[in-house]
This record gives sequence, C-alpha cells and structure tokens, in this order.
Amino acid sequence: MDDNSMFAWPGKSAAEGQVPHPAVLHMLDVGAVAERLIAPFGFEPALRDALVLLVALHDLGKISDSFRAMIENGSRQTYRHWELSEALFFAHDALLGAKLGGDDLQRAALYAAVAGHHGQPSDLVLGDLGGSSRDLRKVLRQVGSGLEPAGEVIAAFSALWSGASLQSLAPGAATTALSWWVPGLCATADWVGSNTTWFPPRAGQPRLADYLAEARAAAGRAVAEAGLAGSPVQPGATFDFALRPMQAACALVALPDGPVLAVIEDETGAGKTEAALILAHRMAQAGKGRGLYFALPTMATADAMFGRASEAVGRIFAAPRLTLAHGRAALSVPFRDLPTGGAPGEDAPSCTDWLKQSRRRALLADVGVGTVDQALLSVLPVKHQTLRHFGLSSKILIVDEVHEMGEPYIGKELERLLQMHRAAGGSAILLTATLPLDLRARLLATYGEANPGPAYPALTVAGGASVTGFAADTRPVKGPVQVDRIDSAEAAADLMVAQAAQGAACVWVRNGVDDAIAAVGMLRERGVAARLLHARFALNDRKRIEAEVLARVGKDGVDRAGFVLVATQVLEASLDLDFDVMVSDIAPIAALIQRAGRLWRHMDRRPAATRPVPAPVLHVLSPDPAKVTDDRWLQGTLGSGAWVYSVADVWRSARVLFAAGRIEAPQGLRALIEAVHGAGAEDVPEALVRAEMEALGKAAGARTLALHNLVDLSAGYRDAGRGADDVAYPTRLGEETRVLVLARRVGAALHPWAPPDPANDPGWSDAWAFSEVAASRRKLDRLPLPDQSSPEIAAITRLWPEWRSAGTILCPVAEDGTICEGLRYGTDCGLVFTPRA
Repeated sequence: MDDNSMFAWPGKSAAEGQVPHPAVLHMLDVGAVAERLIAPFGFEPALRDALVLLVALHDLGKISDSFRAMIENGSRQTYRHWELSEALFFAHDALLGAKLGGDDLQRAALYAAVAGHHGQPSDLVLGDLGGSSRDLRKVLRQVGSGLEPAGEVIAAFSALWSGASLQSLAPGAATTALSWWVPGLCATADWVGSNTTWFPPRAGQPRLADYLAEARAAAGRAVAEAGLAGSPVQPGATFDFALRPMQAACALVALPDGPVLAVIEDETGAGKTEAALILAHRMAQAGKGRGLYFALPTMATADAMFGRASEAVGRIFAAPRLTLAHGRAALSVPFRDLPTGGAPGEDAPSCTDWLKQSRRRALLADVGVGTVDQALLSVLPVKHQTLRHFGLSSKILIVDEVHEMGEPYIGKELERLLQMHRAAGGSAILLTATLPLDLRARLLATYGEANPGPAYPALTVAGGASVTGFAADTRPVKGPVQVDRIDSAEAAADLMVAQAAQGAACVWVRNGVDDAIAAVGMLRERGVAARLLHARFALNDRKRIEAEVLARVGKDGVDRAGFVLVATQVLEASLDLDFDVMVSDIAPIAALIQRAGRLWRHMDRRPAATRPVPAPVLHVLSPDPAKVTDDRWLQGTLGSGAWVYSVADVWRSARVLFAAGRIEAPQGLRALIEAVHGAGAEDVPEALVRAEMEALGKAAGARTLALHNLVDLSAGYRDAGRGADDVAYPTRLGEETRVLVLARRVGAALHPWAPPDPANDPGWSDAWAFSEVAASRRKLDRLPLPDQSSPEIAAITRLWPEWRSAGTILCPVAEDGTICEGLRYGTDCGLVFTPRA
C-alpha cells in the first residue's frame, strides 16, 4: 500500500489478532452514526449534511506522520490528533469553504467544535482562516506527509455528502449556539463509532461510497443497541386518575410556539411531580422534546424520584431507555435491576449496558433521573461539558425543589443552564413550593418573560399564560398549621415524650447533626427509644434506617403509635413521611414550610378523627425574636445549629412566623416567603446588622465566583469552553468534606463495614462503597485519623482503584465504636465527634 494512500493511516492500534482499522474508515463509521443521531433534530437538509460532513472529518489529524509514528512505534506526539484536525481544517479551508460556504467566523467556530470532541477545545493560536500563524506552521510540521492525503479525504467526503452547505446557518448567535452543541454530537458519534462490536476493523481499500453504505447499516443497529434511537411519544392522557387542580391546569394550559419554560408553584404534597409529567407529556406531543431529564437537589431525592419515574414514563414514551445519573447510581438496586432491553411492544422502561457504563452517558438516554449537578456540569468549563449539553438538548428539563437552589452560586448556575438549554431549543419545567418572587423573575427572564405577579399557587408559562385561579381541591386537607414557640431543647424533649406517650408519631427536625445526636441522647435518657437520621451515617446504615422509618411513618406506614424520630434536613425533600407531631429548630421560612409538609401529610389515609392529637401544630425551638441583645441571639437556644443558616433570614422567619401564628397553605405561603425574602422585608435589629452584612458579602462573592466559573455562551466553544486545568469548578459551594471508608475487624483481617454480598459482589466493591461516610474536612483534619500506610490498611487500599484510594481514608472501627481519639461510629448514632483529652 502506498504510504500516502488515504487508507495507509491507522485509526488506532490494532487489537491482538485484528487488522488495523484505517482512520478514513473510522471517520466514515462516525459520520454514519452522526447521521442517525442528528436526524431527529430537524435541521434543514443542507445544514444537516454540512454538520455530518464535519463530524465525519473529526479525526482528520490522524492522517499525520506524528500520529502514525505514535501508533507504530510509540513515539510521543507534540500535538494531539484532535489539535492536528483543527490545523488541517485551517490548512484546507479553501477546499472546505468552497464546499460549505458560510463566512470565515462560522467555519472557524465549527472547525473548533468538531476538533474539540475529546472534551475540550484546542488552545493553539492558529490565526485567521487563510493565514499562516506560527502555531499553525508548527502543527503542520507534525502532520508532515499527511497534508496532501488529508485534502484528498476532504474532497472524497465532500462528494459523499454532496448537498452539504452552511448557507442556511445565520451568522452570530445561531452559529455560536451551534458551536456548543456540535462537540457533544461529535463525541457521542465517536463513542458509538469506535465500538468494535458494531464497527469491526476492516482490511483492504473498499470504495468509500460502498463502505459508507455498510457503515450506515451498522450505525442503525449500533444506535439502537446503545439506546440512542429514541422512543416514540405515546398518544392520549398521562394518567387515568382524577386530576387535582394544578394537574388539571397543566393538562389544559396553552403552550406557545418554540422553547417553553413553565414554573409550577404549589404547596408540598399537592402532586407537583404528576403535574410536571402531564405538562412534559404535552410538550413532547407538541415536539418540544424527545425525552426527559429530572434534576433533583440530592442523590437521595434522585433515588426517590427514580422509583416514581420508572412507573410513569412508560405512559409518556413507548419503551423508553431510563437511567439514573449521580455518583452512586451503580449502588441503586432499582437501577441495577432495570431490564437491559425492552421487549417489542412493551412500554415499560429499560436501559442498555452501553448507557450504564458511564454517568456521562446517562444524559443521552430517553429519560434520565439524577442530581441537578449532572446538568449544571454542562455550563462549567470542565471536560466533556458539551457532551452533557448535547444530551440535555433533546430533553424537557424538569428541575424539582427549585427553592433548594436559591443559594447565590447555584442560583447563577441554574440561570445559565436555562439560558443554554433555551439556546439549543430546549424546554424546561421548574417545580417549587417556596420560590421567592425575585428568584422566580430571574429564572423566567432566561426565557424572556417578566414576573407575572404574586398569586399562589401559580402555573406560569414564559411567553404564554399564567394560571392563578384553581378549582377547590376536594381531598381531605389538614387545614392551617398552628405555630407554637418552644424556648429550650429540654422543653422540646419533654413535649416529644408526652406526645409519644399519647400514641403520636413524632419528629424533631434539627439544623445540625451534632444537635440531632444530642437530642436523641436527651430522649433516650427520658426512656424514649428515638431513632436518628442524618447525613453522617455510612450509606448502608442510612438506607437501612430510611427503610425502617418509611415502614413506620411513610405513606403506607404501620405501627406508627409512639414512634419518635430525630432528623436533620435530610427529610425535607427526599422522604415521603407523615407525622402527627413535629418540633423543628428555627430555620429560614422555606425550610420550615418544607418541614411542615411532613406534618399531617396523608389526610386521605389518616383523617383528623384518627389522629392522636386534635390539630397539626409546628412547635418551633427558637429564642424570642423580640429580644435580641447581641449577635449571639441564636446560640444559646440552638447551639451548633445556629451557624447553619443566615441569622438574618432566621430572625426574619421567626419574626414573621410567630406574628402570623400559623402556616396556612397554600394561600398564605407567598406572604410568608416574601416577608422574609422580598423587597419589603423588615430590617434586622441593630445587633444583627453586622452578621447580615457579612452574609450579604459572602452571597455577592458567591455570585461573582459563579460568573467567573460559568462558561460564557456568547464567546463560543473555542474561546470559552476550556477552563484552567489546575482549577476546580464546583457545581455548588459549601463546607469541604472528606470521605471515610469504614471497616470492621473479622479475625486478623479488615472487612467492609457494610455486609458484603459474595454472590453478587465478589470483589467487595459495592460493600466498600456502602461503607462510606462523609464529614467536615475541617473537623477531620484536626484528628489523628488512622495511618494509611499501616500494613493492614495498605493491604486493602492497594487493591482499590486509584480514584478510591486517592479520595478516601480507610478507618477501622473498634468494637466499642472508636475510630481514633475524638471520633467514633455507631450503627444507631452515625459518626460522632467526641471531646478530646
């Protein structure tokens, strides 16, 4: 074979016993997959073919002396092949420009988008198209004798997609938006097209047109088996039960043309999730999305939503591919048990092995459920940011518990996410019970809509109708929740004991883990076998406790009488619980409303006459907001929980709530929220002004950091898609944590804290993951944690993958619970920091 023939350039190293697959054939494989992936997006045919042609040319840089030398003898490349691809686009722009048209800026933006398919754009200075910068000349020297064959490939591929043209692509914003989308399309096509099961290596020099026909047939099979072929939208109604008021509004509200943003605001327990599914189904039927992504604030809420979604999405799409997207998705039994291939004619959701292999791939499925963090990574300059953006672009984005995302940093991220989603033609639905008007206005503005007014409940469609008049809900309701103040933890504990003795299911929600542990101690000293739930349990213990709590006080709970739970904020959103009596530490009004939503929750199953107490009361542990003498107003009553929230927000919440004397849902919620967060909020007492100014300064700093970290959409992918390699780009701010992996001694060996399953987990990988617990890095760094170089620990960690051994600390737990001086662990109390001698 001629060394400069277009078939002489390898696409990758050949596996043992296989022939090399030429780069030119691999590029046709990827182009054929791209044709399948782009088809549903509705591009004008000439523009569609232009994008497919460029994606097919993505690995043009493999037609280079330096890449061939790397493959054949391991030589180091100065420039990576995808950087060479962009340089070759520049070098052959006259040929590509004559074929594609468009202006220089458009072609340069798309060249960078295609070349940057490995997760980030090039940072080479290549100059203007038609020019010859120093970097371009240096890079082309690495191409060497591949320069002319690369031009031959461009000419040959241009003939295969003869109708390709950029003529219909508007310059400016449309091209810039496309520059963010194309890298994800290219990466996905390359991912599938590189799979040798679907595209085995091919020897010889076939006619390119003939090979492309074969690749197109293989691409159809590959895209379907990967789980990327899409799922038809189901006709008809989403649910067959009698709709509640907000759900009925979502079934009827008019949908404007183009991308749509809808905001659903209603009280806790009003059926907002089902309302969103009804609206999403109608959006899908109207062609505003071909899939869904549920974005939740935590992994626990995502796990809970996954169970609900798996039952409902088959009514929206026929046999959809469903995934769970967060860092511990592999530990979810419902996700692992999901069938890996739907049977013909079945509407039940399934998944594929290909989609399960990476949480980045999870966003490519028809329906994804995961944390909002997975979506927010699409607007941060991190590697594979554009892959996430591409995956989301075909989805109706459903963001639940939006009030949980009002913190300044994550709030700015959410605004940018919505802006980017809209620019790609995506629609979104936001769900909330307690959204301040200012935040609602900023989120609606991302789709060009002004704030529609203060009515509550409300269904707002940006650019369309606002529904604020709802029919009366005929379900049994709990009515107003009375609010009573308690001024000491001892009084709170006494109340819990007395109410439990009357047969009430009771809960005390504390702001801090250490305070929750202390409260359980107080209750147990009083003879009450209180349970404890917080975030500092090993994962297996937390899941076990959650299951026990749900069995007692969940929607279908039994044996409720006298049950007592002490919990932190973990129960605000993730668990569907129903208590007769609630005590809560004073907290911002949104948190208190969420907590009160777990009080007298399921009135259809447990009407007032069956409850052991006469009315729902939220007992709030709080100092008197009328008596503020210094900036330590909260500490004497709450202890460490006083530092969790802004003291100004807490004081205003106490002031407003105790003045109102009750929480009246839904009609009274807006007034409570705005009295704390609105423009007319009362000034804090002089003693708290300094603390409020410090909190406002931190909030301003968080917003500034977010604006610095977020990708600049208007700058395009080439200029704004790559962050500094040594900078972390978090999806949310907060106290830094460290992960401990707990172990127990069995004889002379260390075993995972979580019971292993030898049949299904012979390597104990899951057991070690279920043994993890996270805690404050600041607190842990002060302690003499176990030496990781000790023989018994090193014998375990040397077998771990690098990411686990580098990011965690293995901690043997003694029989009495001791980990080290100042730290112990117990199955009934979790991780406890103890006083050191």
